[in-house]
Amino acid sequence: MHVATYQPNGNEIAVITTDKGVIRFKFHPNEAPNHVASFIELALQGFYDGTKFHRVEPGFVIQGGDPLSRTDDPRVGSGGPGYLLAAEFNELQHLDGTVSMARATDPNSAGSQFFICLGPQPFLDGQYTVFGQVIEGMDVVRAITPGDVKRSVVIENANQQ
Repeated sequence: MHVATYQPNGNEIAVITTDKGVIRFKFHPNEAPNHVASFIELALQGFYDGTKFHRVEPGFVIQGGDPLSRTDDPRVGSGGPGYLLAAEFNELQHLDGTVSMARATDPNSAGSQFFICLGPQPFLDGQYTVFGQVIEGMDVVRAITPGDVKRSVVIENANQQ
């Protein structure tokens, strides 16, 4: 299992720029420190830039973060950063705008793919690691369609690396 080295300062904000607008979310470093650190590390490396929201389920979630989505690889939905993260299930709920880490059937199989909830999804609570919450741009989240590109994912207030 991968352990990220970035030490969150608690003030970081993710800024996802799409053609439909900007989505901003805060992190929950106390509840999911390794997931937060991994997402920030990947974003600082430009990992998410140019990837697509490959899954859109109206009333449920939008999902992205698969590097295979850059080229419409037929295996889209199965890609990741080359490592896995151990689950950090916590007491945070899957509410409208919750940012959570996608995974396969193994609870310890998260990597780079994440989803944003479109409304409360209580059946996901305790099953997926919640690591963020949208603070601006839910109108953009709701406007996302399959294939929309994340032009950039920037981390505001990040520690100098």
